[in-house]
Amino acid sequence: MAAMGAMAAMGTLPAGAGALPPLPTLGVPGVPELKPLTRYEAMRLGPGWSHSCHAMLYAPNPGMLFGRIPLRYAVLMQMRFDGLLGFPGGFVDRRYWSLEDGLNRVLGLGLGCVRLTEADYLCSHLTEGPHRVVAHFYARQLTLEELHTIEISAVHSRDHGLEVMGMVRVPLYTQKDRMGGLPNFLGNSFVGTAKFQLLFALKILNMVPEEKLAEAVAATQKPKKPAIDQAAGVTGNLPAAKPANELAVPAKTGNELADRAENQAAAQAAVEAAEQPVAGLESGVVVEQLAAVPVAEAVEQPAGLGADAVAEQLAAEPME
Repeated sequence: MAAMGAMAAMGTLPAGAGALPPLPTLGVPGVPELKPLTRYEAMRLGPGWSHSCHAMLYAPNPGMLFGRIPLRYAVLMQMRFDGLLGFPGGFVDRRYWSLEDGLNRVLGLGLGCVRLTEADYLCSHLTEGPHRVVAHFYARQLTLEELHTIEISAVHSRDHGLEVMGMVRVPLYTQKDRMGGLPNFLGNSFVGTAKFQLLFALKILNMVPEEKLAEAVAATQKPKKPAIDQAAGVTGNLPAAKPANELAVPAKTGNELADRAENQAAAQAAVEAAEQPVAGLESGVVVEQLAAVPVAEAVEQPAGLGADAVAEQLAAEPME
């Protein structure tokens, strides 16, 4: 960090300067490294290279989430027009602007009230891909009140609602489920080198311990269970729901069979009562009632085996 700060103040490398110590790297598993280079080296690149400048504005934040989770810092990023997260800034045409002048011009369009200097320079990296781009990154620490003022000013800037959808704060904590907070945030889509620059700045500026960064990145790389599997884990009986629904129709058929069997049993009981010897007035009344039933109605009842023949015999007997 000291070497990078010294190089930020140099326009050219002093004569007789000794070899500089190696530039710091990210060193987080799962995140591809970008080639670092000094500001001096970046300025010596030929005209075939493009230069992008972006800035991270942050402030110490003593707040506590839910009264127990320290927020540590407030870090600003932007939701862009293309749905990607990134830092304020953009490309700088080196033919007309210095790095800082070009950066401040773009910041004025997106934020409206902040100016950075060469002292805020943090690092430069060569990007991967078919385009020859060197990405310069700046960081400025503010007070929480100053940061909040910038958030309000950004809403009234020219680019708000056009190229910039809004400002967002990066959650630097990790909740007990090991996904809430920074891991979930890193699972979003970032533009260009923005994700690498965020992790690099958090490490270099000692805002988040390196092991916590590694854990957050590792959590985003674990395969997630499909939503249907998660729902099944909660209810515990979703697989049985389909068979139960399939049994609904057979159950209805079973009820109909039970009603039919009950009707058959009632008809059979009536036939057996008619076969008993008629004795007394009550028996005579029963016989008269049975004889009064039309033959067609008796046949329509779902009687058991041989019940139709019995009904015909009852109808054929002469009434006393």
